[in-house]
Amino acid sequence: MVATIAFSSAKSTILQNPVVVRRDPSCSFFGGSLKLKGLCVQPRARNKSGDGLSLVVAASANANITNTNSSSSNGGTFYFNITGFPFPLGPFLRRRTIRTEAVKGCIWLLEQEQALGFSSVSTNIRMTVIKLKSGGLWIHAPIAPTKECIQLVKELGAPVEYIVLPTFAYEHKIFVGPFSRKFPRAQVWVAPRQWSWPLNLPLEFFGIFRSKTLKDEDLSSPWADEIEQKVLSSPEVGIGPYVEVAFYHKPSRTLLITDAVIFVPRKPPECISKESLLASAKNGLAVKILSKGKEVPNEPVVDNKMNRQKGWERMVLQILFLGPSNLLEPNATFAQMSQKLIVSPIVKTLVFSKVPEKVRDWIDRITRDWRFKRIIPAHFAAPINANRSTFLAAFAFLDDLLGESYITRPTLSLLFTSLMGKAASYFPPDDMKTLSSLDEFLVSVGAVKKTVSGRKR
Repeated sequence: MVATIAFSSAKSTILQNPVVVRRDPSCSFFGGSLKLKGLCVQPRARNKSGDGLSLVVAASANANITNTNSSSSNGGTFYFNITGFPFPLGPFLRRRTIRTEAVKGCIWLLEQEQALGFSSVSTNIRMTVIKLKSGGLWIHAPIAPTKECIQLVKELGAPVEYIVLPTFAYEHKIFVGPFSRKFPRAQVWVAPRQWSWPLNLPLEFFGIFRSKTLKDEDLSSPWADEIEQKVLSSPEVGIGPYVEVAFYHKPSRTLLITDAVIFVPRKPPECISKESLLASAKNGLAVKILSKGKEVPNEPVVDNKMNRQKGWERMVLQILFLGPSNLLEPNATFAQMSQKLIVSPIVKTLVFSKVPEKVRDWIDRITRDWRFKRIIPAHFAAPINANRSTFLAAFAFLDDLLGESYITRPTLSLLFTSLMGKAASYFPPDDMKTLSSLDEFLVSVGAVKKTVSGRKR
């Protein structure tokens, strides 16, 4: 979960978030100043403008295909991004972009590192680009529009026609406005029921203007002949609804998902820096707290494959469980959670378990109508070779929450996916303690709901 603050200048009437900064050649960053769209800001000065918080529940992602990346010079990766207290979304100054080709001549994936504030926890965030029959590009979940990122898009040699925000989640919403201004002729489409917490702010607050709303199974959308869509729009689970739009690219038989499922790869994504991995490999306070009473050595971390891997495993477990039972030796839990299609524990616990009927309807409609053979989520690994049975298996936990009268699939299919699901969604009980405690606390203060109709008591 990530809460964020966006900052604006005192002169602005509408916050356009994030703040995109260009360097003033007359001054350096440290000890000098930054020029923000004509304003020269001293680093010592504190911004006292209004702010907004956005609470999101999100998973994470990675690419496991051949890299076709171009240059990554420092000038091309600079992007000043302020999203603040208490969990700012880094990196704050530089974001390297990696481009890979998921489907030859048709679908490309662009990824950047996304860090949880000043912590050593990072993951990847993914933008998917599809080339339409018209020759234009359809952009799913934009990332930070660094000079490098925009150049990698332009190298595809086609105009950007559509920019799509498929979710309510802040980590994806934050870049839509700045990205769309790089391609002013593109149409912007957004998931319905956008909201922010604690104030329900309009899209203009995030720099998103003249956008159109994505509708469920909309046959009138300009891309309907090639890309179909289904909206999951849940009742409020507490502070707001969960909204996500799934897309199906018919020519390539590809399912696009934002945060609903993930596939944790064994190796860290290329876009995550070695510095982040090694920082996570250090035995800090979190490791000492979650060491099960074992002695924690304070040895320096040497840059090698073993320590980078340890850093990645610790990152994953902190993202999935918030606080796993043992960060000192993460190997066993990581092995159980990786290399399989799952619903992230945090999304399952805090969201999907509250509205199982809505989620089941959405999943059933996706698997009934779309014969996909690969899945591209917005975090962790992609593309994932997966079919409808694999997808259903990841959501088998819903059958434990819903009564038998709600089952709509054939018995053999239900049995198959349930058996697969128990293996694919295994969450070690000890590692779930922190997340379960958080859920109980949020329920006790009324931040999330305990039950909804249709669940087993």
